[in-house]
Amino acid sequence: MTQHTPAAVNRADCRTRFIFDDMPVRGLHVRLENVWQHIVRQKHYPAAIRRALGELLAAGALLSSNLKIDGTLIVQVQGQGRLKMLVVEATSEQTVRATARWDETAEIGDNESLAELLGENSVFVLTLQPKDAEPWQGVVPLEGDSIAQMLVNYMKRSEQLDTHIVLAASDEACGGLLVQRLPEEELGEEAWEHVSTLAQTVTAEELTGLDAQHLLYRLFHETPPRVFEPETIEFACTCSRGKVSDMLLMLGGQEVGSVVAEQGSVAVDCDFCHEKYVFDETDVNALFGADVVNAVRQEAQRLQ
Repeated sequence: MTQHTPAAVNRADCRTRFIFDDMPVRGLHVRLENVWQHIVRQKHYPAAIRRALGELLAAGALLSSNLKIDGTLIVQVQGQGRLKMLVVEATSEQTVRATARWDETAEIGDNESLAELLGENSVFVLTLQPKDAEPWQGVVPLEGDSIAQMLVNYMKRSEQLDTHIVLAASDEACGGLLVQRLPEEELGEEAWEHVSTLAQTVTAEELTGLDAQHLLYRLFHETPPRVFEPETIEFACTCSRGKVSDMLLMLGGQEVGSVVAEQGSVAVDCDFCHEKYVFDETDVNALFGADVVNAVRQEAQRLQ
């Protein structure tokens, strides 16, 4: 009987680095199962949007492996069509969260492409948010008809490094594979062509169904890479009552007080984890340090 070690149990949500000793090529593999299922349970995503969000989640988990500082990498795709936004946040503490916003009254076919859903003038936004420094943001027009193609184009433009990315998402899991030429080292065109061609043979079923060990053996058994210990990725939401309080303060006492005067309280749902934060009249007056709700009521009576 096979004994399951803790490491084996956690391989459902892992990011694995690998490197080829005989050529300057590095790689990353990610597969998220429990994390992905937790995210898709939060909303009723149409199939085409769910697939795109899963691919972006895998991409965020891959790209955040390069975080050299404590902080968060935010990867967004924004459009003006039926799909408004896909957003993934991945932290240096190996946690992720993701959500999408779309026109929930619109009809969305199961096999519609990302370009069809986003419409004209869609952009890819990458934000680096260090814990103790100013954020950095890059915004580029969307090039390509898939998350993977879009990222390859972005990386070629920003890093000038040959990179190949494959992404996939099913109902059960999402996964991704990245291979990249290392900078400042010579690599023959033929060798890179060989590695990237092999990476292109991976199927969506293999990306979502196989762990790193089995996938990398299938792809590269003739020139096996050196594989490092996998890192476990977890779902974590960074929402808090304090952050919602800050948002309400930015809206101002007049606006927040009006909602409470009319409805009795103001409720804010987290888009990522659906935690509900409710502020009643006492909470709101304490937040603003004044009786803002009563001030709104008195103003309404004066105008009648």
